Amino acid sequence: MGNVYFGQPQNLLQVSINLTSAPKLQFLGLAGNGLTESALDALQNMTSLVHLDLSNNYLTSFPSLSGNFEKLESLDLSNCGLHGSIPNAFKNATSIEFLSFEGNNFDSAPLWFHKFEKIKYLDFSFNRFRGPIPNVLQNMSSFESLDLSFNYFTSIPSWFHKFEKLKHLDLSYNGFRGPIPNALQNMTTIESLDLSNNSFTSVPYWFVELKTLLNLDLSVNDLTFMECSIKLILGRMCHLKRLDFTRNKLRKESIGHNGELSTCIIHDLEILNLGYNEFNDQLPSWIGQLENLKSLDLFANFFYGPIPSSFNKLLKLKLLDLSYNMLEGALPNFLGQLENLTSLRLSSNSFNGTIPQNLIQLVNLFELDLSNNYLKGLIPKKIGQLINLEYLILSNNYFVGPIPESLLRLVVLRELDLSNNYLNGTIPTSINQLVYLNSLDLSRNKLHGNFDLSQFVYLSHLDLSSNNLDGAIMVGNDLSSILPNMWYLNLSHNQFSGPLPDHFGQIMPYLNFLLLGNNLLNGSIPKSLCQIELGILDLSKNKLSGEIPNCWKDNERWKEINLSFNKLSGDFPSSFGNLSSLLWLHLNNNNLQGELPMIVRNLKLLLILDAGDNQLSGRIPSWTEQMFPSLHVLRLRKNMLSGRIPSQLCNLSSLRILDLSLNNLYGSIPWCIGNLRGMTLNKSTTIPFAVAPPRPQPPSPPFSKPEWSKEDVREVMKGRELEYIKILELVVIMDLSENNLDDSIPIGITLLNGLHGLNLSNNYLIGEIPNMIGNMKSLESFDVSNNKLSGSIPNSMAALTSLSHLNLGHNNLSGPIPTSYQFSTFDSSTYDGNPFLCGPPLIKMCPGHGSGQDLREREFEDKDDETNKLEKWLFFLVIAIGFATGFWGVIGTLWFKKSWRHAYFRRVEDIADIIYVVTMIRMARNRVDN
Repeated sequence: MGNVYFGQPQNLLQVSINLTSAPKLQFLGLAGNGLTESALDALQNMTSLVHLDLSNNYLTSFPSLSGNFEKLESLDLSNCGLHGSIPNAFKNATSIEFLSFEGNNFDSAPLWFHKFEKIKYLDFSFNRFRGPIPNVLQNMSSFESLDLSFNYFTSIPSWFHKFEKLKHLDLSYNGFRGPIPNALQNMTTIESLDLSNNSFTSVPYWFVELKTLLNLDLSVNDLTFMECSIKLILGRMCHLKRLDFTRNKLRKESIGHNGELSTCIIHDLEILNLGYNEFNDQLPSWIGQLENLKSLDLFANFFYGPIPSSFNKLLKLKLLDLSYNMLEGALPNFLGQLENLTSLRLSSNSFNGTIPQNLIQLVNLFELDLSNNYLKGLIPKKIGQLINLEYLILSNNYFVGPIPESLLRLVVLRELDLSNNYLNGTIPTSINQLVYLNSLDLSRNKLHGNFDLSQFVYLSHLDLSSNNLDGAIMVGNDLSSILPNMWYLNLSHNQFSGPLPDHFGQIMPYLNFLLLGNNLLNGSIPKSLCQIELGILDLSKNKLSGEIPNCWKDNERWKEINLSFNKLSGDFPSSFGNLSSLLWLHLNNNNLQGELPMIVRNLKLLLILDAGDNQLSGRIPSWTEQMFPSLHVLRLRKNMLSGRIPSQLCNLSSLRILDLSLNNLYGSIPWCIGNLRGMTLNKSTTIPFAVAPPRPQPPSPPFSKPEWSKEDVREVMKGRELEYIKILELVVIMDLSENNLDDSIPIGITLLNGLHGLNLSNNYLIGEIPNMIGNMKSLESFDVSNNKLSGSIPNSMAALTSLSHLNLGHNNLSGPIPTSYQFSTFDSSTYDGNPFLCGPPLIKMCPGHGSGQDLREREFEDKDDETNKLEKWLFFLVIAIGFATGFWGVIGTLWFKKSWRHAYFRRVEDIADIIYVVTMIRMARNRVDN
């Protein structure tokens, strides 16, 4: 028999029978049949097999076969889920030339593996080998292709130079570190070398001698130094076709100086990728000598200056990416001569002037990105001649005038972005002729007129925000004009009016982003929106009324609901509590009534809950950290809430902004208020969804991941209402003002040393300002006005060096006003309504002679005297205690212990006798001497 292949999944028993009946089979292919170990027992009788393909099966283990596979030349066991060591079943297959173990979980190679000396192709990729490359490979001198990628190898052994026939070597995606080792130096036949996605740090000089190389990939490493420059490598390797140094840390000296490239008669290089390094230099003019170049990628390198004129020789170029640099000057006219260009990316530079007219000659272009520059003037009227254009991105420039009618000729256009310019006029009604268009962004221009969504049947992304569009939002009269592909719709910051269509949800069933904020929309929110699997819903700053539908379902996509600044009424929808992935909930500035839900089970990820400026009543629920473990902002200001502040709020450890002002709350401030760890300086500074890349990155799709910088909250700070947007995650505020709170200010509040603003004004607080308030080092605004506080102003407040707003007015404070540090910057209005305060800046001087400053100095002197007196009393007290302890320690023992007392006095008498005898003897001797 010859060949047997089973290309589709078969009955395993039938496969086994067929194999049993074919003992002389030479070619057997069973790839992708879902085979298990038991189906392979018949292999042991197939001693004539030459090619065996068992790839893409579920062989988590391999049977112990006793057969002889000496004729086997090709074995494919890729993607079978095998693990441990390579199966012993094939240890006698010493004739193998092709061997693939790709995509398993092997972590070791057995000792018998060194017998496979005829192997030409070996694939160990996507396994779990660790440490050095195994020594069992060192005698395989026939290697032509070796793939060890996607493992955990850490070192390359010195015997690697023995592979004199090796043409293809892939060591990518491993754990190699440090300089590229000399073991790779003598591979004189190598054609493709992939060392990408490791941690190599330097390139040795001998690299220029690998003159047989056609493909060299060193991308995504930690290269910082090169003994041979990129220019020198290209000058010596005349036949190199692809060179990739993308995403390293190479600098100016690594690219090579300008001048002639080499003495090569011709350079075969077709692909040069140097993006995402740190060259910080002018573009090298020698690149223009690479006349066979088809792809040139130099993005994000801090290149500056103009595009060199030598680039006009790159007539075969298809892709030119110079984006995210600091290039400047006008776009050169020779770009229009590079007629083979299919992709031109010049975004995020400082190019100026107009678009060259001859750019219209690039009829092969399918991508043109000139965004984020300083280009101006009209968009060329003949841009419609670029008939192959699929992506046209001209956003963030200074283009003026109307949208050219010729754009409608770009019938294969998929993405059009003209946002953030100064375009005017109306949107062409015949734009619906662009049937392949799936992304249209005309936001932040000066367009006007109305707009009919129903004409964009194939559109998936539409952003017309921040224009002057008006009229009703038209989506067709019935379900016949369904928009099945629409997932992103942004019409915010316009003048659209009228109600939202009732069948909105059915028209766009797959809509994920609906942004209609800052318009003039009225009417109610249609229930059909509950049927869409939305992620972000923004209807803020309109004139919507009626009740919020209570039909919201958890789809694990929800990120934000913003219904603020409308005229919505009714109860707080309980179904909002079902949205387990919700991050931001803004319901503020409406007419919502009723009570807040007592139990919220699924809002584990919620960061902002803003229900302020409504008519909510009842008590604040006893929400626990288990309900809101991530909550950063709780804003319930200006409602009709009553009752006490629940102590459970103290456990919301992530809370940074707590605003309960302008309610009817009473009772004392919870004693546990100092437990709000989010308001202290020792909290973690990690903020979700606010990670900025360290280097320039291509812009991500709008709102693909909600960030703090897109959220806004209004708070009273330093006596003014401020809108916090981009720095919201950095703000720490507590506002309990304008309630009926009484009792004293809890001392625990001084533990919140991360607070920027503390407002307790317009309550009925009594007692003194806590002396430890000086510990609140971050405090910038402190307002306790209109209370019944008494006592003096604590001296520790002088330590609040960041304090810029202070209001202590209308209390019963007394004594001199501190004059040091920040207090010298406050005027008399800070202390209004405190008749017993004295000293500057008040006209009233403190009792006694001299100024308030003298009085303060005398006060400090008096305090020093009091301190000295206290120290003296403490000194005498310690001496007295010591004397009493020593005295009674001895006398008390003798008093109560009779045997000790007798022994003690007996010893005293003996010592007295000894002293008496010695004294009498000495006196007698003195008399004799005299």
